[in-house]
Amino acid sequence: MRPKDFRVFEPRRRRQPWGVLALVMLSGLAMMRNGVDVEVGPPQPAAAEAPGVRLTGPPPPASSGVEPLPAAPASRIRIPSIRVNAPIMDVGLDAAGWIEAPPPQDPNLAGWYQNGIAPGQRGTSVVVGHVDNEAGPAVFYGLGSLEKGQHVEVERYDGRVAVFEIYGIEVYAKNNFPGVQVYADTGEPELRVITCGGGYSRVHGYEGNVVVYARMIGSN
Repeated sequence: MRPKDFRVFEPRRRRQPWGVLALVMLSGLAMMRNGVDVEVGPPQPAAAEAPGVRLTGPPPPASSGVEPLPAAPASRIRIPSIRVNAPIMDVGLDAAGWIEAPPPQDPNLAGWYQNGIAPGQRGTSVVVGHVDNEAGPAVFYGLGSLEKGQHVEVERYDGRVAVFEIYGIEVYAKNNFPGVQVYADTGEPELRVITCGGGYSRVHGYEGNVVVYARMIGSN
């Protein structure tokens, strides 16, 4: 993973430059060198049939009425319905201004964009991870199979666990990624979980990103 270049930030204001960000670092390796059937590939949401056509996210649900949590770094993500239980590392932007992904060598590792919102804070926090690596499926291989109403739990270093309910799963073309809509602040504690998806070619890799939209419904 390339070194982070924090000179692009304004740390005192903790701004989110979502309008110019995409997740091209989540390139995906498609397991093509290890005998995995790339024609089948990871499960995809229904929107994968026409990636990039829909340029806005699903309408957010009504306010859950939960009290936002104070800032604290994320330490672990659990998605029981697809058996994800993975540590989280901090990631930032690379020198070109893209969100970094965790090192692909570790298949069970996610990354939290540390210069944005902490999971459970008011605003939209972002967790990213690979769909696969050279050895096979990685942490978010099953992300596209998630359904509305299922839960994502994010453990924090303050000992709190923010519980989010999924209200949308979309896939967007990487060359037309609607960053402003995906990362928009709805005024509620929200979470986006993102990995590669959509079509695949041996030349360009995965064509899109799968985006899970979730809103906090409680904490413990």
